[in-house]
Amino acid sequence: MIITAQDTAVVILSYNGKKWHELFLPLIVSESSSGYSVVVVDNASTDDTADYIRTQFPSVALLQIPVNKGFAHGYAEALKQISAKYYVLLSADFEVTPGWFGPLHHAMETIPGLAACQPKIRYWREREQFEYAGAAGGFKDNLGYMFCRGRILDEIETDTGQYNDNIEIFWASGGCLFVRAEAYHEVGGLDADFYAHMEEIDLCWRLKNAGYRIGYIGSSTVFHVGGSVISYGSPQKLFYNFRNSLVLLLKNETFLRLLWLFPFRLVLDGIAGLHFLLQGKRVECLTVIKAHFKFYGSLGTWLRHRKAARSIVSAAPNKAAIYKGSIIWQYFLKRKRRFDQLDWPVKPLS
Repeated sequence: MIITAQDTAVVILSYNGKKWHELFLPLIVSESSSGYSVVVVDNASTDDTADYIRTQFPSVALLQIPVNKGFAHGYAEALKQISAKYYVLLSADFEVTPGWFGPLHHAMETIPGLAACQPKIRYWREREQFEYAGAAGGFKDNLGYMFCRGRILDEIETDTGQYNDNIEIFWASGGCLFVRAEAYHEVGGLDADFYAHMEEIDLCWRLKNAGYRIGYIGSSTVFHVGGSVISYGSPQKLFYNFRNSLVLLLKNETFLRLLWLFPFRLVLDGIAGLHFLLQGKRVECLTVIKAHFKFYGSLGTWLRHRKAARSIVSAAPNKAAIYKGSIIWQYFLKRKRRFDQLDWPVKPLS
């Protein structure tokens, strides 16, 4: 079955997400009059989510994935069945605000080369704070570590209007990702083998390598509950953080950079594991080791993914929004915990 949306399809992946739909779906549906269709993708829920959507929201299209193979797989399969100019990948535990859609859509329509963008993301429980997963836009440092404006590692800022601008970023949060459907499919879409965590960074990196731009639109705001798919700080989150970080580098970096960067990152991961062990965090140390062995055990798969990813790299990949230094060095040794302390200019979107 192919669902044909309006200009934009807001696609909400849901696993036992009825409680979030009760809270957040009414406003999402109400705001749809601004120009989008709503699609809920039920990722093999074991509760009555599907029946709830059918009875309470008849205007919402419902797709059902028969077997839950993870967050990335659910979206990857669903977007093959939706026809639209734009997709908005919106996690079930997001609260939108009145007027959230317009600035994002306007940016996609008017800014040359823009393949994807995100709004400002704040924390649902502490509503003046930025939220961990995306904040005010994502960046990458020279060693391949990811960070955000408004959230560097575990340091989260309060929103005082300091990031109300529109800028170019390296990656946009998968929790509320506005993406051009043609560009999404051109670069191969979400990689289902990521399972969960960082799959949107991988997509954005491929879009950048293909020459596209990624944007942050500060005039649109949404709120994220957070941790409802994989709990923050859990061994599962740690596992995917370490394993998928390695996959990101292998798939998307140039061969010459991988020659020195990959071994260096392996050393840094070893130091991180040793640090956990010295702190008495045995489970965390074993999780880092497990992540590495799982990565090596699937190396053939990841090399095939790299071949596909490198095949779409343009003659002029977009290297904007890459911090030339080390965010780890700045955070731990120079004690720079806020984005504005990096003394690094961002590139406006126009």
